[in-house]
Amino acid sequence: MPKIKKILIANRGEIALRIMRTAKEMGIKTVAVFSEADRDALHVRYADESVCIGPPASAQSYLDYEKILKVCKSLNVDAIHPGYGFLSENAAFAKKVSDSGLIFIGPSPDAIETMGSKLAAKAAVAKYDVPLVPGTEKAIDDIKEAKAVAKKIGYPILIKASAGGGGKGMRVVENEGEFEEQMDRAVSEAKSAFGDGAVFIEKFVASPKHIEFQILGDQHGNIVHLFERECSIQRRHQKVIEEAPSSCLTPEVREAMGKAAVGVAKACNYYGAGTVEFIVDNQLNFYFLEMNTRLQVEHPVTEEITGIDLVKEQIRIAEGEKLPFKQGDLSFTGHAIELRVYAEDPSNNFLPDIGTLSTYKRPQGPGIRIDDGFEEGMTIPIYYDPMIAKMTVFADTREKAIEKALRAIDEYEITGIETTLEFGRFVFNHKAFRSGKFDTKFVDNYFDAGSLKPKLDKDEEKIAALFATHVLENTKIKNEVVSVSKGTSNWKKRAWINR
Repeated sequence: MPKIKKILIANRGEIALRIMRTAKEMGIKTVAVFSEADRDALHVRYADESVCIGPPASAQSYLDYEKILKVCKSLNVDAIHPGYGFLSENAAFAKKVSDSGLIFIGPSPDAIETMGSKLAAKAAVAKYDVPLVPGTEKAIDDIKEAKAVAKKIGYPILIKASAGGGGKGMRVVENEGEFEEQMDRAVSEAKSAFGDGAVFIEKFVASPKHIEFQILGDQHGNIVHLFERECSIQRRHQKVIEEAPSSCLTPEVREAMGKAAVGVAKACNYYGAGTVEFIVDNQLNFYFLEMNTRLQVEHPVTEEITGIDLVKEQIRIAEGEKLPFKQGDLSFTGHAIELRVYAEDPSNNFLPDIGTLSTYKRPQGPGIRIDDGFEEGMTIPIYYDPMIAKMTVFADTREKAIEKALRAIDEYEITGIETTLEFGRFVFNHKAFRSGKFDTKFVDNYFDAGSLKPKLDKDEEKIAALFATHVLENTKIKNEVVSVSKGTSNWKKRAWINR
């Protein structure tokens, strides 16, 4: 297979920039596509060539793959990298890319399709001795049959959309009395979000951790894992903080989970970068959850502890090269933590807080990595995910990484919008996080929005300090006047007044 000379990045923001930087190091030209809302975006300026493909709405720009393929043809592009989100797990798009004579930097359409359905994924991995949560093996819509299955599994149970993700079409059912209502809601939500009302039932694992393994496979049948990432700090079933390695896994459990993750990849003849996700109970029993057939948002923490550029490996694999290492060659050192810096208000249920970055100054220094797509004065568009940046820190130990993360938060200056920086400070200072004894219910169990301290910019801090000094001085004068007036000595009054 010939070497790739020009890549179109079918994405935007920080991930587009991150891919372009590696491509540049490899001597590969890059093409950016952008919507009208992203005309001044950094990835547009960084690319060798940039083309506007439509209005701000994703459906008319970043999701319109006919426009994207047209740009590829006009600019003699060799390959497309989809990043994450948008078209990255769209099997029809991956097939269209290949059929057009282009290289899709990702897995095969068949692998994407198999792992895109939770039920199909379960069926595929069953023969590889991968632990599965007890539940149905196929979609179910008959209430009576569903109730019988739930009773056999034992409450609480979880109803999940087969085609879904991000917590949509997902309902916890505590007892038989609420089953029908929650089933109806799950089906309705699944239809609305994914156009597919298929749901399945599985045992609800209480107090789970969310741990995932990074996978790399080439087109010659070689598959390895690059260890795990702990992703249990979430809001609305979506990750906010990730770290590698996990603080709770023993070497034995890590080895078993890694073997299972490779088995999942083998089940769909996987090649490229992918992630196998597990839920882990408080006894370190683990169960396959799903596979994400793309690069993950949180991939930097794996890069930091292994020293491997995952985007470079994706490109090499797409060119048909073999993996340059075997499982026994791989190891990790130190500890990495990533905080997703969202334009959200943690004190208001993490609602998006769109606006202009009046101040935007990144933290610096050894062990700090900022992946972003913004600069001071830019506006966060309302049309897309509100993530501003990924702040990743690396240190010798988990304790040192936490302290470095706190230092980075102190240095990160963002005004004009609310962000998740102070939420990160709350988490990193919390004893449950520091001990490693936390699960996906961390926000529900510990987070108190009222505990977040308001962050002032430097001018506001000066005004607040001057005001406080003024109040203290006036209070002091008032108290001394009152104290003197209660006495009997006019000398004391005069002495105070003449000071």
